[in-house]
Amino acid sequence: MDKKNNKRKLDDQAKKILKEAENLGISKNFFFKTTFERYKMQIEILASLEKSIIDLGPTVEKEYIKGSKNIVVNPAITEYNKTSTAANGTLSALLNILKSVEREDAAEGSKLQELLRQF
Repeated sequence: MDKKNNKRKLDDQAKKILKEAENLGISKNFFFKTTFERYKMQIEILASLEKSIIDLGPTVEKEYIKGSKNIVVNPAITEYNKTSTAANGTLSALLNILKSVEREDAAEGSKLQELLRQF
């Protein structure tokens, strides 16, 4: 149930951001659109990795060819950290796109920036 509520919250937030982007006239901007889609995908990947980490824990068993087993750090943790870093970079790119629009209309741009920071 939590996953559905979280997904619904993310979807609602994305709709608010897109609506504000429409108000600013940048929702069809290629760079905004592709960067925002990439950011949404990264957020979904992070949610999936988070679930995997919670379900499997911080360590997992790895079986080698000869049948021996070792306990290793859950690879989802490493991927989570990489994806988090990438998502932060993508968010930074989105904010830079908005800053260029904000120069034209400071009040509306800052509202969209605030929505992105909550996403």
